[in-house]
Amino acid sequence: MNAIHTAPAAQQTISLIGAQQNDLLRALSRDDLLALFGDLELVTLPEGKHLFDYGDAVEYTYFPTNAIVSLQYVMEDGATTEIAVVGREGVVGVALHPTERASYAAVVQTAGYGYRLKTSLLREVFYSGGPLAQQLMRYTSMMFAQLAQSVAGSRHTSIEQKLCRWLLERLDRSLSNELKVTQEMIANMLGVRRESITGAAGKLAQEGLITYRRGLVTVLDRDGMERRAGSCYQGRINNTAAAQPRYAA
Repeated sequence: MNAIHTAPAAQQTISLIGAQQNDLLRALSRDDLLALFGDLELVTLPEGKHLFDYGDAVEYTYFPTNAIVSLQYVMEDGATTEIAVVGREGVVGVALHPTERASYAAVVQTAGYGYRLKTSLLREVFYSGGPLAQQLMRYTSMMFAQLAQSVAGSRHTSIEQKLCRWLLERLDRSLSNELKVTQEMIANMLGVRRESITGAAGKLAQEGLITYRRGLVTVLDRDGMERRAGSCYQGRINNTAAAQPRYAA
């Protein structure tokens, strides 16, 4: 499947405050961020849009603000498994070599906005050094740590723990305690049977942690969810905190 083009938003809506809704851009000084403004483009990111697919040349790098993007590995049989999720804390589509191809698909899971920069320009900025290069290296290091945590967690955690972690990761990047997701979507992303998610969601609802109706999960007890997720989630939080951008004055 070819990537579906995102829709550019009105140019006049680009603003310093808007760009600073992304943590990596907010970590730049005012002057460094303004220097990118001629090349940054504000775009709408509708739910279901493929920013790029496995094997694609990555034309743009995206800095989400209120959108949430799922990074998915595509199996030979076409099945997908989520390997990471990115929101306002991060960046999607960093390709530092001109011939590099995407090793995963990037799909918008929660609609919103983001800023994009041509990947060729990002490479120029990165190899010239400076604050943005530092933030990208810090973020990439955090992502590797999270992937390692995810691999370990997938072998040693229950379905309920996996579900809690998955929901919490979205909650961390959302402005609401309501998440528009389906059991089928969660099952596909976690690589498990839908019936397993149905059973796990039922247990969490019985414990008073969530309510669920078709297509909508409401988290009622955030602390309880974190305890239920255990080290599977807490390890990711620790890695994220350690790599948190240092914001410029």
